[in-house]
Amino acid sequence: MTGTRGKGGPHRMRIPAVVLVSLLMLLTAGAGWVYLKLNGNISTFDADGLSDDRPGAGAAGQNVLVIGSDSRSGGNSGLGGGEGDVGRSDTAFLLHVYGDRKHAVGVSIPRDTLVDIPPCRLPDGTWTPPRTRAMFNSAFSVGESAKGNPACTQNTVEKLTGLRVDHTVVVDFEGFSAMTSAVGGVQVCVPKDVYAGDLNPHLGTRGDLLFPRGQQSVSGRKALDYVRVRHGIGDGSDIGRIQRQQAFVSSMIKKVRSQGLNPTTLLPLADAATKSMTVDPGLGSADKLISFAMSLKHIDLHDIKFVTVPWRYAGDRVDIVQPDADALWASLKADRTIDGQDATGKGRGSAGGAGGGAAQAEAAAPVKGEGTRVSVANGTTVTGLAARAAAALEERGFTVTGTTTAHGRDQATTVIAFGPGQAGRAHALARMFPGAYVRGDAADGISVTLGRDYAAAPTPGAEPSPDPSGTPPPDPSGTPSPETKARARSADDDPCADLSYG
Repeated sequence: MTGTRGKGGPHRMRIPAVVLVSLLMLLTAGAGWVYLKLNGNISTFDADGLSDDRPGAGAAGQNVLVIGSDSRSGGNSGLGGGEGDVGRSDTAFLLHVYGDRKHAVGVSIPRDTLVDIPPCRLPDGTWTPPRTRAMFNSAFSVGESAKGNPACTQNTVEKLTGLRVDHTVVVDFEGFSAMTSAVGGVQVCVPKDVYAGDLNPHLGTRGDLLFPRGQQSVSGRKALDYVRVRHGIGDGSDIGRIQRQQAFVSSMIKKVRSQGLNPTTLLPLADAATKSMTVDPGLGSADKLISFAMSLKHIDLHDIKFVTVPWRYAGDRVDIVQPDADALWASLKADRTIDGQDATGKGRGSAGGAGGGAAQAEAAAPVKGEGTRVSVANGTTVTGLAARAAAALEERGFTVTGTTTAHGRDQATTVIAFGPGQAGRAHALARMFPGAYVRGDAADGISVTLGRDYAAAPTPGAEPSPDPSGTPPPDPSGTPSPETKARARSADDDPCADLSYG
C-alpha cells in the first residue's frame, strides 16, 4: 500500500522492531502476584478478522507472533513517531516455543519481504481482495487505523508459513521505551560511531554523536534510537538492523535473568509492557499471560535462538529463498530445533502443547480420503513418482484428479497446497507425506508436489529409492539449511558478534 507508506512525509522516522523486547514478557514473567497489578493494563484486538481457513496445529509446540507498532497515539508521538495516525509495523517475528518447554526460536520476517496477503477485514466489516507480491509490513496497515490490523498480519504469517499462530502480541514503542528503563538499561555493542544523521538521513547533516563505538548501556529513548538506526552501519539494510535487534533482545533477556526473577525486578517490567501491549483474546488477561509465561521460564539462554527467514534481495525489496524457508517452517511444525533435535517433549505430559493423547490417537488412526480430490505433480527426477503416489492415495480412498510433472525438478520437500475450505482435508492428507510443508495458497482444491523426501520413502514401509541427482534427501521432519543454522544467534552469544549483515 504505497499511499499508506507515504503518509506523514519524508520526515517520518520509522520505528522498526521496538516490539522485540515484548518477548521478555513471555520468557521471564510469571508469578501469581502479577495478576492484580497487570490485569487492568491488557488490551485485546478483535479476532473476527482471523481467517476461517487456518492451518492445523503442529507437533507439540506453540507459535506466538510478535508485532511492532509505530502508532503515534498517546505518548508515542513524543518518541520520534512523526505525523499521522495510521499504525504501521516495520518489524515482526514468529516465536516458536517447542513442546519440551526447553527450547525457543524467534524467526524475524523483514518488513520489505514480498508476500501474498490473503483477504483482510476492514474496520467497517468488509473484506479486502487478496494481494500478491505485496510488502509484508503493509498487512498491518490494512484499514489505516491507529491501532493497526494485527489479525491481517497474523493471517499473512499463517499463509506464508503454513503454521498455526496460537497467539499474537502487539507492542508500541512507548512500551518498549518504558521496558528498557524498567530494567535499568541494556548492554549493547555499536560497531562504529553513530550520529543523528545516521538515524535520520533527512537531517541533512551528520548531527550530534548518538552512540560512541563499543559497548554501552542504553534505556528509554536511547534504546529506541539504537534499535531504529540502520544507515551508516554495515550495508545500511533492514537485514543488518534485524541482527542488531536480535542481539538487543538477547542482551535484555540476560539482564533480566541476571537480576533474578523476583517482584522487584519483574513488576516494573511487566507493568510497562502490558500498558502498551495489545494481545489476541487467548492472552487477554493476566492469568492467561502468566500461565503461558510460567511454562517458559526454565528455557536456558543458550537454547533461545534467533534467526531470519532465508532471504535474498529483489531490488530494494526482499524475496524469500526456497526451499530453505519451507525446510525451516517444516522443522518448526515438526518441533525440531535449528540443530535438528526432537523437542516435542512427547511423553512428558505437557499440558501446554498440542501433542496430547487426542492428537496422538488421531495421528495413529488410518488416513481415509473419501470425498477428497487431489492432483499430484512430480517435483523430482525420479521417474514414475507421481503415479506411485497416486496409487497409494487411491488405496486410501482419495480421488486423484491428475498426475503431472512439476515445472521445477529439484523439489527437496513435498508441498501440499490447498484452497479455501480445504485446510482440514489438506492436513489429514499430510499424514500420508511425513514432513510435508502445507500452505494455503492454492486457488482451489488440493495439490501435492512431491519432493525428494517422498522419493526416499514413497510408501509406508518401503525401502528408500535412490535419488538420481545424488543429493541426499532432507530429514522428513524438515531440517534448516546450513546457512540458516550458521546465522542463528543464541541469547547467550557475545553481544558484539555478528551485528550487521554486510
